[in-house]
Amino acid sequence: MMRTNSSTFSVKFYLKKQKVKNGIAPIYARLNVNGKRVNISTKRNIDVKDWDSAKNQAKGSRAEIQSLNKYLTRIKLSLFDYYQDMTLQRKFVSADALKNKFLGIDEHEFTLNKIIEYHNTSLKDKLAWGTLKNYFTTQKYLNRFLNKRFKTSDIYLSQINYQFITDFEYFLRKWEPVDHQKPLGNNGIMKHMERFRKMLNLAIKLEWMAHDPFAKFKPSYDKVDRGYLSDIELGKLEEKEFKIPRLQQVKDLFIFSCYTGLAYIDVIKLKPENIVVGMDGKKWLATSRQKSSVLVKVPLLPKAKILIEKYQTHPKVLNEGSLFPGISNQKLNSYLKEIGDLCGIEKNLTFHLARHTFATTVTLANGVPIESVSKMLGHTKITTTQIYAKVVETKLSEDMGKLEQKLSSNRGNNQAKKVV
Repeated sequence: MMRTNSSTFSVKFYLKKQKVKNGIAPIYARLNVNGKRVNISTKRNIDVKDWDSAKNQAKGSRAEIQSLNKYLTRIKLSLFDYYQDMTLQRKFVSADALKNKFLGIDEHEFTLNKIIEYHNTSLKDKLAWGTLKNYFTTQKYLNRFLNKRFKTSDIYLSQINYQFITDFEYFLRKWEPVDHQKPLGNNGIMKHMERFRKMLNLAIKLEWMAHDPFAKFKPSYDKVDRGYLSDIELGKLEEKEFKIPRLQQVKDLFIFSCYTGLAYIDVIKLKPENIVVGMDGKKWLATSRQKSSVLVKVPLLPKAKILIEKYQTHPKVLNEGSLFPGISNQKLNSYLKEIGDLCGIEKNLTFHLARHTFATTVTLANGVPIESVSKMLGHTKITTTQIYAKVVETKLSEDMGKLEQKLSSNRGNNQAKKVV
């Protein structure tokens, strides 16, 4: 093993015993850089009896044995030369980078910027703009990290290891914004790590990377209580009428989401053809979530039906062929804050709060099973829906309280009968 002040390097030859056939085994080189190992096929085979495991070479004095040992020595020297070149050029040396160099793989085709560009281009039509915009933000932080940590604008994918992952996380935790932005919170940091991981997973699928640097990384999210409107707050909002059309329209869209569970983008893209007749003969909404393309079917509650009928003759609806007049998400959330103030609701009203209200106050709190709620929300995993478990517990507590009263009442009646 060769050791420098900052790294270790070694090459060891061995037989791959799992592939022994008729006593013949393939010879592999095990390359070790800073404790990270990769295996390289030498494209040579040998009789197991002719291998010296202690010396990591063929044994004997026959011409073919000596020729094989010279060949293995050339491989070792080549790897050492590549190691020295990368060290002298102050490149970030890794076992995978040396392996790619030896195999003649052009690393310039496999860089971090290249996979980010490929990801954002190939998925731009599949991801909602808001989601794609978040990937651009993660890219911005990765560029800042590369510049500060490595004094470079790009890096080979083979150079990204577990330490790179943990260093990037540490960088995000210590990042101090220079403008009006707030420092990143833990969950925001985990979202950046999650997006980074997805991009590297794509690189692995494309075979641009030989290993998964995230394999040992465990995300740690802080538990967050999902905000929602209580039954009283929802009633207060429903009763409030606004003379200003923009405020009334936004309030109606919000209420519609409270009774359907649809996200803003899914409400805005609704068309008359999204209203279908279900197996029960009643009207349902059937649409695909913009975020995940998951098909969602929701029975239309009376209050949701009334709102659809209200906008049937709206000029924008007639012109756009939609169920509701369009409005940007940014404006909508800005107006919701104004509506919240006017209604005396202290919670931070955002459109997503309506989706949470549907999951909690409208459905779970009224005894709708969590499995049904999960389907209507378009969740692919029920664990995603279980973030609303507190409401289930509240409902369970109420139901058990009623049961307790009933049991007590029955017991009291039975005792009264005995006395008589």
